[in-house]
Amino acid sequence: MREVYPDLVDELARLLEDEGERYLSIAVRDLRIVAECGCADDFCQSVRTAPHPPGEPYGPGHRNVMLDPDEGMLVLDVLNERIVYVEILFRPPMARRDVSR
Repeated sequence: MREVYPDLVDELARLLEDEGERYLSIAVRDLRIVAECGCADDFCQSVRTAPHPPGEPYGPGHRNVMLDPDEGMLVLDVLNERIVYVEILFRPPMARRDVSR
C-alpha cells in the first residue's frame, strides 16, 4: 500500500502513533491492498488489506480504530491485531502512484 498511496500510509502511521497504537503504526507500513471496496459510493475510497472471512461480521478479535484526520474519516478494522480494512470516507480523491515500472 505504501508504494501506491505513500501519503496515506504516512498519515495513518502518524495518526495511529497519536492514538497510542504503536504496533499498528509500524504494521501499517507493510499493508498490501487485496481489493478496493467496490461499493461505488462516490465518497468511499476504502480498501481491503486482507481477505474478508466468510459471513458479514468479523467476529471475535475484531475492533475498530477510529482516527482523527484533518479531513474526512479514517476507520481501521483490526482483527487479532492485524489491519484488515482501511475505511477512507469523505476525502478528496487519492492520487494513485503508478508502480508498474
